[in-house]
Amino acid sequence: MAGLRLGPLLRYVDWESGATATVWVEASRPCTVEVRCADGASGASPTFSVAGHHYALVVVEGLTPGSTTAYEVLIGSRRVWPPDGNRLPPSTITTPSPTPRDAAGAEPDPVRIAFGSCRWAAAPGGGHDPAGPDALVTLAARLAADPGAERPDVLLLLGDQVYADETSGATRRRLAARRDLDEPPGTEIADYEEYTYLYDESWRDAEVRWLLSTVPSCMIFDDHDVIDDWNTSAAWQRDMRALPWWHERIVSGLMSYWVHQHLGNLSPAELAADPVYAAVRASPDGTETLRRFAAETDADPARTRWSYRRVFGRVRLVMVDTRAARVLAEERRAMLDAEEADWLRDAVLNDPSSYDHLLVGSSLPWLLPPLVHDVERWNAALCAGVRGQRWARLGEKLRRASDLEHWAAFPESFDRFTELLREAGSGPDAPATVCVLSGDVHHAYIAEPRWPDSGAGSGSAPGADSAPGAGGSPASRVLQLTCSPVHNSIPRSIRTGFRFGWSRAGRRIGRLLSRHGRNGRPPVTWGKAGGPWFGNQLMTLTLHGRKSALTLVQAKATRQGAQLEAVLERSLTPESEAISGHSTEC
Repeated sequence: MAGLRLGPLLRYVDWESGATATVWVEASRPCTVEVRCADGASGASPTFSVAGHHYALVVVEGLTPGSTTAYEVLIGSRRVWPPDGNRLPPSTITTPSPTPRDAAGAEPDPVRIAFGSCRWAAAPGGGHDPAGPDALVTLAARLAADPGAERPDVLLLLGDQVYADETSGATRRRLAARRDLDEPPGTEIADYEEYTYLYDESWRDAEVRWLLSTVPSCMIFDDHDVIDDWNTSAAWQRDMRALPWWHERIVSGLMSYWVHQHLGNLSPAELAADPVYAAVRASPDGTETLRRFAAETDADPARTRWSYRRVFGRVRLVMVDTRAARVLAEERRAMLDAEEADWLRDAVLNDPSSYDHLLVGSSLPWLLPPLVHDVERWNAALCAGVRGQRWARLGEKLRRASDLEHWAAFPESFDRFTELLREAGSGPDAPATVCVLSGDVHHAYIAEPRWPDSGAGSGSAPGADSAPGAGGSPASRVLQLTCSPVHNSIPRSIRTGFRFGWSRAGRRIGRLLSRHGRNGRPPVTWGKAGGPWFGNQLMTLTLHGRKSALTLVQAKATRQGAQLEAVLERSLTPESEAISGHSTEC
């Protein structure tokens, strides 16, 4: 008899019709999975099989726009979710109201988007967690305990959802039961089956399981979903491909990401048009079809697009693959290949009048502390040979040792991306805000760029000395919002280094390195508008019409258990447009 092995995860909710959603599950055996909603909406799908596991992505149709409806999951005629004796609230699907923006002067409902990255999901041993409380677990427990609490409309997980290169004690015991851990890759993940252990560990916690069944999620990978510093450079890639265990690792990593994360990012129409999804579903065993796809994607990353676009009313989200889409040849080094860069440009600039806020999800921050940025740009120049081959060899060693592989380490890509954001924030249809949402660096901060000819900086209030958009400066407020980790730690020495990276002394050192690397001046300068904050944390954007506010909460251990504490609540738009009634609770 088939049962529910993992999930359900509520993934896609259609904000245009308010009538459709997708729910991801893993079953224990081949079967047909059905989702039934209290309002009569429903959907059913047979499972597809990969490496002995059985999955379904159920398209639920007929939802009532502007409603919240409970749902249950059935296999055959047997209910498998919610489980018997469930102590948590019902899993629900919330759909947006279909009210047009200009209907009787009505504004759309607020859109609340919570985001973060880097979640080490292993439960603490012996009751003590050296990394502190898990922010996602704490959020889930808070929402489950208080049905009236303000919930996010969507959860953005910006990378490192699992750690294939840093396994927990419990996972290592499972690995040891099937192979010799003295043989490479040792305690790291080796194949698809072992990847399933990581997703079990990450998604099986009762509160998190309920949260992911109720709040829609968008995901994108970062390096630890495969391996630390994945695709740092061409030399790194050559060295990894020479290792006998690497091919199975990268193929399994891409396969498991496709199954557990990528499919749920897609709309029902995109799923219906996906030839790989169709082929895997059509086969009694889709393993070899998916393996072939993953191997071909690793060999030629340009054949697959992991980036995607989502719309939440008047909010446009563009999630960007900053890992697999890289061009690593030193003479052509780029964060995105040409086709991916063209896709991003179109996704950002097409029909700007259709959105009030643009969000670009990039697992890696665009704007780093200035010293860190200058070090990465200097290092890229050395690796490109600007100071000769001796310096180039030293630069490659430094690049790998110090994780120098963010946007700044791809200077031409950084400049093009900066110009794209300026364009997106310019013109008569410019959105109120353009925000790059990132994680990776195990702390949180807000950075705001200043274009060289911008007298008051981007985001100036109406009536400032220079008109919005004048002289090439964007009319929109452009921000880098970085939030990490959801649950992890950072050494004190690294904390000190990040703080120093924002200091005047750090900036002076950065300028010296720039001169040594013969780097040109970046197209923007930027300052720290908030932070840095260290801890297990989540940011939430509340977007209401052309108004925007940001909240940062951290998970803290108290005598009453883990609690979320507000660290920051700030309007990102002029005070005259502050969100009315914005809650100070977190």
